Amino acid sequence: MIERKYLAHYLDSSFGGETAAYVRIGKDLEEYNEELNPDVELKKNILGEQSVHHSGYEAQADVDPFYYEDYDDALSNKILELANTKATGDKCKTTMVDVLLKPGATEDAAPTSVWAYKEDVYIIPNSVGGDTSGIQTPFTVYKAGNRVKGTWNVTTKAFTADATA
Repeated sequence: MIERKYLAHYLDSSFGGETAAYVRIGKDLEEYNEELNPDVELKKNILGEQSVHHSGYEAQADVDPFYYEDYDDALSNKILELANTKATGDKCKTTMVDVLLKPGATEDAAPTSVWAYKEDVYIIPNSVGGDTSGIQTPFTVYKAGNRVKGTWNVTTKAFTADATA
């Protein structure tokens, strides 16, 4: 069994800036699931045979119940800006890298990546506010395609596309 902490999700807080600045999400999350939302149609013909037509996915994930805002965190500041300006379209577009990490060989070694996939995403804030524990902006991540397999450098937080991609 692979522990959940080894499935990592990084969002580019630069939102299309010259240099990607990936931030790992999950610090305040008890759960994060990407819903694949497969587009599947089942048909039965007059012979009693069933056929399956699968035409793709509309993947999305909710970062909820909250994402805490922090003065010094580029990603939370950008998400709060998106919410405050009611940003739409490509202003909400960035990239995300999903990575499966493998623990290092020793306690002190940094983990290495088993695989990594980078994809365009739209970050859409759902609300701003929260309870007395802090400012919260839950948001939804909508996967937008251009999914590319590659490698992930854990130390530099850099993605490199596979040469065959």
